[in-house]
Amino acid sequence: MTDPLFAPGSDAARVAARFTRSDGPFLFARWGRAPVPVIFGADEEGSEIFGAALRDAAALAGLETRSEDPELGANFMVFFCTDWPELKAVPHLERLIPDLGKLVSVLQGAGANQYRIFGFDEAGAIRLCLVLLRYDEHLASVSARTLALGQSVQSLLLWSDDAFTDGSPLARLPDGAGTVVEPWHAALIRAAYDPVLPARAEDPSFALRLAARMGQADG
Repeated sequence: MTDPLFAPGSDAARVAARFTRSDGPFLFARWGRAPVPVIFGADEEGSEIFGAALRDAAALAGLETRSEDPELGANFMVFFCTDWPELKAVPHLERLIPDLGKLVSVLQGAGANQYRIFGFDEAGAIRLCLVLLRYDEHLASVSARTLALGQSVQSLLLWSDDAFTDGSPLARLPDGAGTVVEPWHAALIRAAYDPVLPARAEDPSFALRLAARMGQADG
């Protein structure tokens, strides 16, 4: 981060980087309603694991997942596939993703294994998240719990498109006792959902407010 607003190596600089997109602009948004998850392409056990992981991640933000959204029914949808073209056969998915065929071609050409689409309400808060996952060797190499928790964390906020290229937001517990949200990112999520803060921000100086609240959250 070269912006003189932030001291190099500071929490504010690190926070700003998490919400500064690769093409330049700063953009932050959080959920403005309770997430209501539904999982497609996974068995009952996998759906339960994903639901539990989302509840754990949402708890950091002070959110409670619910069984129904009054406007949308479900607003946090996860679609598993083994190859991207399978998505074109999902009933009514093209209603949620109008350019589904084009997106499938782009994801297939890029060799991607995941993609997230967000929808927003009038205030700019997140109202909908679609998570598309191609279950390749990389995703299969981690436990179902780790995969579900990582996807949940990445869907709680409108992170930069390259926010986690330098490392995962998760941390392993000692002696293989499981996976949790890495403490710094957990503090950032808690700070991001401070009710005093707006649900959306496009000014990089907002990172200073988040960083200040992270210290309060840690304390």
